[in-house]
Formats: sequence, C-alpha cells, structure tokens
Amino acid sequence: MDAATVEQWFTRADGSYLCARWGRPLSPVVFGVEDATLSLVKGAFEAVCALTGHKMAQTDPELGANVMVFFLRDWADLRTVRDLDRLIEGLDGMVTRLQDAGANQYRLFHFDTQGAIRAAFVFLRMDAALDAMAAEDLALAQVVQVMLLWSDSAFADRSPLGQLGDGRVVLRPEIAALLRAAYDPVLPDVARDPSHALRLAARMG
Repeated sequence: MDAATVEQWFTRADGSYLCARWGRPLSPVVFGVEDATLSLVKGAFEAVCALTGHKMAQTDPELGANVMVFFLRDWADLRTVRDLDRLIEGLDGMVTRLQDAGANQYRLFHFDTQGAIRAAFVFLRMDAALDAMAAEDLALAQVVQVMLLWSDSAFADRSPLGQLGDGRVVLRPEIAALLRAAYDPVLPDVARDPSHALRLAARMG
C-alpha cells in the first residue's frame, strides 16, 4: 500500500484521521460459545498478538478482562447480561438501534486519557451469514478489527481475510503488514495527523 491507501484505512466519516492501538496487554473473555470455539477465539488473539508483537495477559489490573466477545442469537439477549449496562452507557438504546438496523455484528471501544484503546466489546449476532463462516475464520476477522481503531467503513465491503488457491483462509498480507507497522514501538499509540500514514507505509515496505 502507498501512503494514500493507508490513510483511507483510518479516515473517519467526517474526514478526520485517527489511528489508535492498544496501550495495554489484551485480556480477552468470550461468552456464549462452547469450549472448542472458545479455544479458537483465544487462539486468534494469540496469533494476531504474535504477529504485531503486542502482549496478552491473564487479567487486566484495572478491568479484569478488557476484551469481551459476546456470541448471541438475538440482540435483546444483551439486556439480560448482568451488569453490562454498567459497562456500556446507553445499552438499551444501542440494542434498539442494532435491532432496527438488522446488524449482525458491532464493536465498541473505550479509550484511556491519551486516546489509546483500553477496552473493547465485540457483539456477534449469529445469523445465517455468520453461521456460514468457519469459527476460526470468524474469530480471526473479529480480532483483526479490534486490534486497531479502523475507519468506520474499513471492512464494510472487503474482508481482512483472503482465500488461498487450496481453499485455506488466511489474513490478507497487506492487512498483516499494516498491523505489524501500526504496532512498531517507535510509533505512538494514537495518531490524528494524516502524516502518520506515511510512517506506516514506510514500515510496510
């Protein structure tokens, strides 16, 4: 990717540039799946953290778990999750909006005082489209999308995954390169100037 293409991945709907990465190790927890799927999701986190050089931890000292992944059949199920309304302000309204939109996934981020990611919530309503995906592919795609604060429409019409000639599904090489570049220790956790895209593009080469 050249710098102009990289810039598009982090340009918001209002035209502003914002790239944020995690400022702390990831401590994921998964709800609503069997143990076999749980291990696939955690394996996806481990693989992407190994790719980027970012760390994982058993617990977050402040939050306990800082990445919460929910698999559900109906958005209304979120209203029954104990204490979730204490973590997500306006939960009831969020559920209504997701129902009205017919959405099958949603990601919500919390940030620290500097603007780095401190927590993320991933909600997956398992409709026919998501059910058709292999569990490991779905997990990998979701982890990629919570590792950075991408643009609002980054993956709206394109997947971070690609298929090899033998049918195997893998992370697209340009996305892998972009993730590695974004987690270069020399770069800041948060960037709001489009010149940051130049630095990312240089590291992807």
